[in-house]
Amino acid sequence: MSGNIKPKAVLCDVFGTVVNWRLTVTESLKTRAASTLSSPALSLPSATRLQAATVDWSDFAQKWRNSYGEFTQNYTASKSSSGEDSLPFKTVDQHHHDSLISLLDEYQLHGLWSADEIKEISLIWHFLIPWPDSPSGLETINKLGIQTCTLSNGNVSLLTDMAAFAHLPWTHILSSEHFGAYKPAPEVYKGAAKMLGLEPGECAMIAAHLGDLKAARECGLKTIYVERESEETWNKGDVEKAKVEGWTDLWVGLEDGDGDGDRKGFLEIARRLAQ
Repeated sequence: MSGNIKPKAVLCDVFGTVVNWRLTVTESLKTRAASTLSSPALSLPSATRLQAATVDWSDFAQKWRNSYGEFTQNYTASKSSSGEDSLPFKTVDQHHHDSLISLLDEYQLHGLWSADEIKEISLIWHFLIPWPDSPSGLETINKLGIQTCTLSNGNVSLLTDMAAFAHLPWTHILSSEHFGAYKPAPEVYKGAAKMLGLEPGECAMIAAHLGDLKAARECGLKTIYVERESEETWNKGDVEKAKVEGWTDLWVGLEDGDGDGDRKGFLEIARRLAQ
């Protein structure tokens, strides 16, 4: 990192950075739809059956993910006249459920799944598979004496389930839910450092999204970019500009690291932090 100064903690974005949400969600939707359509015990409306058979579930999964981005980017807690939150914080779990219902309606998949099934499917996001380097990379960073923490817009129960499912050895699970706001709100980044008893500059944010890192940097955190396939939402020109300007403290590209995919990403971050 800049000046060879190691952080005392790394705060990690999770969706897309640590786990491969696209593969998990797409395959889960495909499998669930195929099972439903092949069940002899179910009587589906013919229009629903025809529509479900032609859905591009990767497109459906991307739209579901996009709705999450729009929700978290635009979320504003409702305040009372005293300045207190007047409505309960809406979690990502609640959003995933509501947006799944909306997407099923948009795709004209009425009656494909029952209310209980929709609820269950909405929790796919608790059980995402990790990128091959994530579990061992996090473990290696832990062995360097650096705390590894989630800093995700996912709610606490989601992150806890995912850690167990994907064998992610976090030292701390921190969520935007703790702060009643969503990244890129400054209170999330600053609040996470405070919860760890650290100054922002003693923490480094790891993400596969430059927008996340830009917001973290503006709050005084160090920044580590780890490129993941199809994750970056900035256009190529802005990505190249950010790389040339060098405002991230560490930049790990798709091809950086030794060997196959399981020697890249977080393992490459750990290798550089150890230098």
